Amino acid sequence: MIVLCGSAMSFIENEILAEKNPLYGRTTGILKMNEMSFYDAIQFLPNYSALDKITAFAVLGGIPHYLKQFDDALPLGENICKNILYRGSILYNEVEFLMRQELRETAIYNAIIGAVALGNTKLGDIHQKTQIEKTKLSAYLKNLVSLNILRREFPVPGSVKEQANVQRGLYQVTDCFFRFWFAFAFPNLSELEAGDAEGIWKHVVKPSIDGYTSRIFEDICRQYLRTRNRRNALPFYFTQIGRWWDRGSEIDIMATDSKRRNYLLCECKYRNSAFILPELMALQGKFKPESHESNVFYCLFSKSGFTDDVIRTAKAERIIIVTAEEVAQGT
Repeated sequence: MIVLCGSAMSFIENEILAEKNPLYGRTTGILKMNEMSFYDAIQFLPNYSALDKITAFAVLGGIPHYLKQFDDALPLGENICKNILYRGSILYNEVEFLMRQELRETAIYNAIIGAVALGNTKLGDIHQKTQIEKTKLSAYLKNLVSLNILRREFPVPGSVKEQANVQRGLYQVTDCFFRFWFAFAFPNLSELEAGDAEGIWKHVVKPSIDGYTSRIFEDICRQYLRTRNRRNALPFYFTQIGRWWDRGSEIDIMATDSKRRNYLLCECKYRNSAFILPELMALQGKFKPESHESNVFYCLFSKSGFTDDVIRTAKAERIIIVTAEEVAQGT
């Protein structure tokens, strides 16, 4: 038996397993190791509060090497400065190292990832931001998706025909650490190179960290729903989960079963104010299933809890409400 392990994905796929190479077609098994889930990752930081665990995961993702650098006896901001933003720290050059290991033309890829991290998620928006020719841009994006740095999202429930259209779908940065680096560090690299890590934390990162974390909080809520789905602790067993959007409307999380008879619609609020009733009513008006026989259920996630009228409505209408602390605990 021969077992080959390596982190250089492009080398393994192009130089070892590709056609015309000695091992082409001879493998009996290929296991691609993904990052750890939120619930596994936070075991590295047991002393952090639930909210700090969520933010730490939003910064580092589920890579053990990154998580080992953080000391949960120190404040989160100090860890970010000490291990990411300070020039010469362990993770300061991590993104550049990985990019050079896997890709050529790193300046172009940096521009693309930076554009997506700043909210340019459509192909046309990325093209406008980077001014890269669309045919070449599609090839670059495909490479980043294959390396699991970016992902291409489609609304749930999406069709195969829609996914085959290169003009459709939204691009998101998959890797949390890449997302953090390109959102905060890369645009301020000159000041970080000058040694002002604390200034960038105080004036750039800290004021925006909740807004940044809110999108990753949606991914964590999906993981929470998957754990409940496996335990049959939801109104139905879903087989597809993701975001939904159509004609200017957007739902943070939609889950549906194989026959599309049942739908779970979720809204995630990661902010310093409670979930209010008009937001629940807005969610209930965003999506109407095509069949009158379909069942629609609702689930609300909130960092700062819920107003009394939301709690009363949730009890009366059997709406699931979950706090960020409950999400972090997996209960």
